[in-house]
Amino acid sequence: MKRTRKELQKIAEKIKLLVIDVDGVMTDGSIILDNDGNEYKIFHVRDGHGIKMLIKAGLKVAIITGRQSKVVEIRARELGITEVYQRCHDKTAALDRILGKYGLVYEEVAYMGDDIVDVPVLRKAGIPIVVSDAADEARESAVMVTKNRGGRGAVREVCDFLLKAKGLWGTATKEYFEI
Repeated sequence: MKRTRKELQKIAEKIKLLVIDVDGVMTDGSIILDNDGNEYKIFHVRDGHGIKMLIKAGLKVAIITGRQSKVVEIRARELGITEVYQRCHDKTAALDRILGKYGLVYEEVAYMGDDIVDVPVLRKAGIPIVVSDAADEARESAVMVTKNRGGRGAVREVCDFLLKAKGLWGTATKEYFEI
């Protein structure tokens, strides 16, 4: 069921955790492998800065992804994301572990996905979000669709939305506007 921007903002006030898929959300979904089997991914720098602002503002951020990649470990460490679940084929079970660890409930979760493997979690999240180029099946389970594609600023778009909806935008950006 689609929601108005105003309804989403009201729901977002309760969000304490942003959970992000990697391939197709933090990246454009491309996986580059060289002849030696080394894997490369391209991340958008503004997405990373949005995540850092969320964490600095007191929200928790987690990654749940079906693939295993050293690159994801490195990027998560750079951004300060400590909850990283890779090679995770039951994303709901991983989310349940995170919720239990922090004493949270589904209504306090915003989840960003892009494909059918994300549907079970999208159906449980307080704000189920998909990127603009998401698979139709995932899109049907979302209440928010980003304007930007995966790996092209969609995560930053959601981070900015959450910070503004929670009244944390001024605090999160204050240092950039002080003279």
